[in-house]
Amino acid sequence: MALEFEPIAGRYATIELDGRPCRLYFEEAGRGIPLLCLHTAGADSRQYRHMMTDEAVTRHYRVIAFDMPWHGKSFPPAGYQDEEYRLTTEAYTDAILTVADALELDRPVLLGCSIGGRIVLNIAARHAERFRALIGLQAADHQTPWYDARWLHRPDVHGGEICAAMISGLVAPQAPDIHRWETLWGYLQSGPGVFRGDLHFYREDSDYRDRTGLIDTARCPLYLLTGAYDYSCTPEDTIRTAEAIPGARVHIMPALGHFPMSENPERFRRHILPVLDEIRGA
Repeated sequence: MALEFEPIAGRYATIELDGRPCRLYFEEAGRGIPLLCLHTAGADSRQYRHMMTDEAVTRHYRVIAFDMPWHGKSFPPAGYQDEEYRLTTEAYTDAILTVADALELDRPVLLGCSIGGRIVLNIAARHAERFRALIGLQAADHQTPWYDARWLHRPDVHGGEICAAMISGLVAPQAPDIHRWETLWGYLQSGPGVFRGDLHFYREDSDYRDRTGLIDTARCPLYLLTGAYDYSCTPEDTIRTAEAIPGARVHIMPALGHFPMSENPERFRRHILPVLDEIRGA
């Protein structure tokens, strides 16, 4: 069988985050407007591989997705064995801005899902001038936790399996099996305590109801897209958030769940391509 190469290129770069050098992995494909993508909690940049192999996207956008430290192919910082990983708003925001600067991205479009969608709201409130447009998938300014995070890092429980089991119901029933299990595989591989550390940000350090009023969509357009089958960030959560932000564009995506770009890429492209076209046209 002849080899079929995908157009995705992966590289490592050492970037200083929180005063420490971090060996960060990122992938990219395409050319044009930079589109910086943020993966979900406990996962990695592989969630965006379908966008990176979609010529309708890559003919106009340089799609870039990086693995946060502790995730995927990125290493945790030296000395990680002596600390507990806990993601915060400050650290997450700094990582995004530092990566954008290190890669010399000129006013990129920022797209994030789940925790990535949540941090997009903080970026919109605090750093909108740095970006051309902001896209939050499964994004809301706050959710009341519905899960017990203590199960996510125990010596008598397989961390990856419990992470995948926990999020499996967030995938819409219409998702093709191949993409459903591909999405779950990223969680099955999650490092010890990493998902729980990400959920520290989601549960305890990202209540943004105090800053939605600071978001000015005239300075930077904001798009909020949420899958109809998501019971973590529900459509009602996203609509409530959008109602507090004048000019925010909100769109509920039928037959999609919490991981639209990986669980059902064919359906997702019907919703994201018009948004990307609108941003490019502007």
